[in-house]
Amino acid sequence: MNPVKIPTQHYQQFDADYARDVPAEGYGGWKRAEIDFSPAHTAVVVMHAWECGTMEDWPGWRRCVEYHPRALKILAEVFPPLLGAVRASTLPLFHVVGGRDYYSHLPGYQNTLKLAGPSPKYEQVTKDPVYDRLQDFRGKNVFVGERNRPDVDAGWKFLDFAPEARPVGDEPIAEDGHQLAAVCRAHGINHLVYIGFAINWCLLMSPGGMVDMGRYGVLCSTIPEAVTAVENAATAREEREKAQALWRVSINSGFIFGLDDFTKMVKALPRR
Repeated sequence: MNPVKIPTQHYQQFDADYARDVPAEGYGGWKRAEIDFSPAHTAVVVMHAWECGTMEDWPGWRRCVEYHPRALKILAEVFPPLLGAVRASTLPLFHVVGGRDYYSHLPGYQNTLKLAGPSPKYEQVTKDPVYDRLQDFRGKNVFVGERNRPDVDAGWKFLDFAPEARPVGDEPIAEDGHQLAAVCRAHGINHLVYIGFAINWCLLMSPGGMVDMGRYGVLCSTIPEAVTAVENAATAREEREKAQALWRVSINSGFIFGLDDFTKMVKALPRR
């Protein structure tokens, strides 16, 4: 299949102007351009789009994971039409999972295991009592908080695909970069467009995320309307951590595709 054109956003990280008090203010900033897009070598990746209960089920979890309402809104409003368009086209759809085993029985994961073989294991460093005390301190004072821990631990045991993000048929499923790279090789993919939660955390840093796949030479892009971010007290109102993460994707990983632009492009592709 020949490349097609798609509008994109990218950040121009040059030229710093040293005549200014803040040289970085000379950067070009966000730009819009039309670029080549190769449907034959690109896949959409749904990552960590989880069903993880309600506020009433696990209030302690919601007290430390504040983006959950935003994720639910995206799952309800963005995922169905977007994934419906992708599945109706020839564009592949992959899934990246984690947290607990809610997926190993599915054919998409069984096929991945046959492709990838065993994943490499990281040999852990030796831990000492101080290490354990520091981790205990972090758990009580940084994340998730002592009063929230029981709910988080209990809720984690019920983790599953969100209904809107559940794989269909034998759509490939991977749990780390080793497996996802094998799936990419098998399908001739060198460009992944990530959607899911959260853009500055799991999609970036977790196994099978953008940092992981960058080591395999894969371009990693995203769709802003299909992701949200882990925010803090100073950033949540304006979702500034999401904005920072999109900048980071543009600089380090790939491109930013608007939902309407991406959906329009996908709908113009050949049907399955």
